[in-house]
Amino acid sequence: DDSFNQTPERLLRMVRALGYRGSINHYLGMSHYFRLETLGEGLYVSLSAPQAGEEYAAINQPATAWHRDLITRAEAMGFSLILSLSYELFDAHCWNDWKQRAENGDPALTGWEPPSTLLSPANGNAMAYLQAVARAFAAIARDAGAAIRFQVGEPWWWIMPDKRICLYDAAASAAFGESSVSITNIDGPKTEAQNAMLDQAGALLAQSTADLLVAVKDEAGATPVETLLLAYLPTILDDQAPEARRANLPLGWASPAFDILQLEDYDWVIAGDRPATERGVALAIDQLGYPIAQQHYFTGFVLQPADRFIWANMVDAIADAQARATPEIFVWALPQVARDGFTYFQEEEEDVNAFDDVQFPLAIGQNASVSPGFSTRIVTTMSGHETRNSDWSDARLEFDVGPGVRSEEELRILIAFFRARRGAAKAFRFRDPYDHSSREMVGEPTPNDQLLGIGDGQKTEFSLVKGYGDPAGEPQLRRITRPDSASLQIAIDGQVTGHWTLGPAGVIAFDTPPSQGSDITAGFRFDVPVRFSSDQLQMNQATFQAGEIPEILLVEVREGS
Repeated sequence: DDSFNQTPERLLRMVRALGYRGSINHYLGMSHYFRLETLGEGLYVSLSAPQAGEEYAAINQPATAWHRDLITRAEAMGFSLILSLSYELFDAHCWNDWKQRAENGDPALTGWEPPSTLLSPANGNAMAYLQAVARAFAAIARDAGAAIRFQVGEPWWWIMPDKRICLYDAAASAAFGESSVSITNIDGPKTEAQNAMLDQAGALLAQSTADLLVAVKDEAGATPVETLLLAYLPTILDDQAPEARRANLPLGWASPAFDILQLEDYDWVIAGDRPATERGVALAIDQLGYPIAQQHYFTGFVLQPADRFIWANMVDAIADAQARATPEIFVWALPQVARDGFTYFQEEEEDVNAFDDVQFPLAIGQNASVSPGFSTRIVTTMSGHETRNSDWSDARLEFDVGPGVRSEEELRILIAFFRARRGAAKAFRFRDPYDHSSREMVGEPTPNDQLLGIGDGQKTEFSLVKGYGDPAGEPQLRRITRPDSASLQIAIDGQVTGHWTLGPAGVIAFDTPPSQGSDITAGFRFDVPVRFSSDQLQMNQATFQAGEIPEILLVEVREGS
């Protein structure tokens, strides 16, 4: 819906300017696009005959013109547009009998303000409405000469925050008939009768999506259609509600019901719970049978600017999806991407961007000089006052290892090491002689040296950090991405534990989430990831033998987020 605040041309140029290519998943939203009719003092979505100048029964003329322009421009600019339609509708304009409802009659409402509601897969009028909307957008794409890529977005039976499942609107109750039984809470095991009802609900949901695809293909005519299903894993595969997948991940969706299975998991991404994503993807594959080659992945969602830390989790999730060889990966949503300026740099030239996990010759590095640096913008006003803005949250280090080269043999070692790294192309480990321990600067590490975070009962991953300054004030935190694994010690509430693994970029992954309120601490020695600052070494044997010390600079390489 936020897309309508931009013209199609500006929207697409924003996507291109941020460096994204390939496919755009365009959510048709839950408001703005439909036509309305009055009933009393209310306005409700309309399926009456189009008015003069309108082309379709389900969508209004401004939305028609806007989307036609968007699809035409996307095609011309080389973008592939996926049209996404969900079972969600702006509550204020939804007919009451179309809404999913809990057993006591409460409508299924999302947490947005104002709320949206979920359409009942059992209600014929609600499903006819969705089919009409789908036909209209398929026709716009068809007539623009564009490929029709149609996504059914997150179709499900709504589960309320208190775990009531909304299977009890009038149409659903009529469809279930004598099979309708009470399910007051979706968590935990269920009776045979309850499972039978959930299976029936899943069959109803699968049939409704199949009918939707039939409508799109019929409207498309000879134009090929790619069909996609977007499933939200944290709700569908909730460990506390193992039977919910009967209703919300039905076997009727198994391959080849759709061409592509799209998986989304932003609750897990927000929590940094990468193992949950790994398990969820495996379960979805096991249940529905879509191979990785027929999957897409949606990562993360940063609702508020204060939650910018989530972008780092999204980078990890993208990397994991790439490791699974997922063909298309989507970062959503554009308003948040544009707001925070998130750009993902894909390392396509692996040799150039590689890290050699080798140590710089220790004997040469022991006499290095070090220069930590920050980037601060200072603006002086006419009155002489200053405002200062720190661009970096952490210092970037620079080392001069020239003073450590004291013999021709060490010079030969250095040149060989430089050639093996291809100059500045490959980064490597460097042991800072002045600061390489979690305890003080070079002291012996203990497992309680550095606080990594507080357990919340869900998060399993914690990044290694070292704090500088008063812990009670605002210490400057430094990410440690290259710890000495042999020295690493992890503790929970002061007790050393071994139930963890060390992942890339200094991330500790626990086998199970640490409990709510627990202190996660660590002790370690560490190296600095660095590279040579130049592709050339300036050496002269005569001046070297005369005692002139060459300048050989190493610069820190930023890893992690």
